[in-house]
Amino acid sequence: MMEKADSGQKLYTRMRLWEFPDQYVIEPTDGSHGSSLAVSRVDGSMQLIDKLPDSNSVRVPKIRTIFGVVGILKLLAGSYLMVITDRECVGSYLGHPIFKVSSLKVFPCDHSLKNSPTEQKKMETEFSGLLNIAERTPGLYFSYETNLTLSAQRLHDLGDESKLLPLWRQAEPRFLWNNYMLEGLIDSKLDPYLLPIVQGSFHHFQAAIGKDIIDVTLIARRCTRRNGTRMWRRGADSDGYVANFVETEQIMHLNGFTASFVQVRGSIPLLWEQIVDLTYKPKFELVRLEESPRVAERHFLDLRKKYGAVLAIDLVNTHGGEGRLSEKFANAMQHIVSDDLRYWHFDFHHICGHVHFERLSILYEQIVDFLDRNGYLLLNEKGEKMKEQLGVVRTNCIDCLDRTNVTQSMIARNMLEGQLRRLGIFAAEETISSHPNLDECFKILWANHGDDISIQYSGTAALKGDFVRCGKRTMQGIAKDGINALLRYYFNNFVDGTKQDAIDLLQGHYIVSVSRDMTPSSQKGGLEAVASFPLALSFVLTGFFFATLSLRQGKYQQFIL
Repeated sequence: MMEKADSGQKLYTRMRLWEFPDQYVIEPTDGSHGSSLAVSRVDGSMQLIDKLPDSNSVRVPKIRTIFGVVGILKLLAGSYLMVITDRECVGSYLGHPIFKVSSLKVFPCDHSLKNSPTEQKKMETEFSGLLNIAERTPGLYFSYETNLTLSAQRLHDLGDESKLLPLWRQAEPRFLWNNYMLEGLIDSKLDPYLLPIVQGSFHHFQAAIGKDIIDVTLIARRCTRRNGTRMWRRGADSDGYVANFVETEQIMHLNGFTASFVQVRGSIPLLWEQIVDLTYKPKFELVRLEESPRVAERHFLDLRKKYGAVLAIDLVNTHGGEGRLSEKFANAMQHIVSDDLRYWHFDFHHICGHVHFERLSILYEQIVDFLDRNGYLLLNEKGEKMKEQLGVVRTNCIDCLDRTNVTQSMIARNMLEGQLRRLGIFAAEETISSHPNLDECFKILWANHGDDISIQYSGTAALKGDFVRCGKRTMQGIAKDGINALLRYYFNNFVDGTKQDAIDLLQGHYIVSVSRDMTPSSQKGGLEAVASFPLALSFVLTGFFFATLSLRQGKYQQFIL
C-alpha cells in the first residue's frame, strides 16, 4: 500500500491522531483527502490505510490534533513516534509561512516489551526517559511550503528539477534536525508526512525609513553533525565537523528587492575538549595534536566548497588556556591559508574590554576589503540575480556565543547599511543609527537571535546581550551576565550530561541495539546524582559575588579607558 504516497504531493498541514489499542492512526484533516498512516504500537511498523479501524464502543480511542510527524525512533525493544502537537506562525521566509514548534509529544510503540527480559525492560525505561528531555527541545522551526534548510542564494540556484522534489529531498542534511528520525518514513516512501525541521532561530521586523517599509528577517540553522551542549561538545571531530556550527542568514526585503547575507560560526576546528570536573573553567585539553593541520584542512575545505572564500575570525584571548588554543589554531592555519582562505586574530577582550564594544570598528576596518569583495545576494523585482555572495565570514570565540554574536551583529549592521546605500535608500554617510525605530528593531532582532543560540548550547541567554540589545553595556546587563555565567556552570556539571545523551539519541550518534553494551553513554551518577536545590541555591548566591566583581571591573575599565 506504500506506493500510494505520491512524491509530488504536498505536505499535510493538519492531522488527527487516533490512539487505538493496537495502533496509532494519523488521519489528514487539511482537505487533502490523502491516505491515513497506521503505526503499530507493537513494533512501530507503518502502512497507509484508506479507512479508519472500527472503534470499540467500550473503549473509545483518544483523538488529538497534530501538525506534523517529526519521525520515529527505535530503541532496544520498542519504537517511539514523535509528533508536533502545537505550533506558532512566526513569520514568512521568501513569502512562505514559517512555524515554530510549540509542543512535541512522544508516543511509545513498545507493546513488545511485555515479553522482553527484565534487564532489557530496565534499560528501555532509561533510554525512553531521555525522550522526555527531547520533548523540551527548544528552537525548532519548519515550513510546509519551502526549504528552510537552504539560504536564499542556494534556493535561487536550485535547478527546476530539484524544485519539484519533496522538501526532504531538497534539504541540506547538515541542517535537517530530524534527519535520523525520518529514515523509517523515507524507507516507506511517506512523502506527504516527511516534514523537514531545523533547529536554530527565526525573528523578523518591519520598520519605516521615510516612505519606504523595510522587512528584515534573521534565520539561524544549527548543524547536526556535532550537535550538543557547551562543555560536552567542543572543537572538531576527525572529519572536521565542529561543535556549535551555526549558519546565520540576514534577509532584507525592500521595494521588491531582496538581499541576503550569510555568516557562520563554529568551535575552533581542532581536536580539543574541556572535561567537566566541578571547576568553574575546566582546562582546555588538546587531543592528538599531530592531526590538527589535517582536521583544520578538512573543515575549511568543506566550508570553501559550500560558501566560496572564507575569512576565519578568531576572537579568543592571547593569554592563558585560550591563548594556547588560539596559538595552535593559528599554527594549523599557516599550512592551509590561501587566496580564498584567510585567518585573522582579534583579541576581543584585550581590545574591547568589558564595556568598549564599539571598538569592534577596528576589526571592521581590517576586514572590510573581504566583505566588499565577496558581497551579498541581491535580487531585483523580477527575482533576477544582480549580485551574489562569493564568500563567508566564519567567526569563533571559545563558546561561539557571546563575543561571536556581538561581532556578527556588527558585521551584519554594516552590510545592511551597504545594501540600503546600494538601493538608494541611504545617503553615503547615513547609518541605521540615524533612524531610531530601525536601530532599536535591529538591536532587538540580533539580541533575540543570540539568546536563542545560546540557550540551545549553554542553557542560558547570551552574555553581553545588553550591548547588542541596547548599544551599550549596562550595570543590569553585567549583573545578569554574572548570574547567567553561574547558571551555565550549574548546567554544565549537573544537567547537560543527560541532555547530551538525549541529543545523541535523536541525532543517531548513539544508536541503541540489543547486541551492544546496554549502558547509556553518561549515567545520572557522579555529578548529576548529587544535584540538589540547596546546592544550586548556593551556586546562585555565589553568582551574586561574581556579578559584583564584574560590576567593579566594568566600572574600573570604564574609568581608565
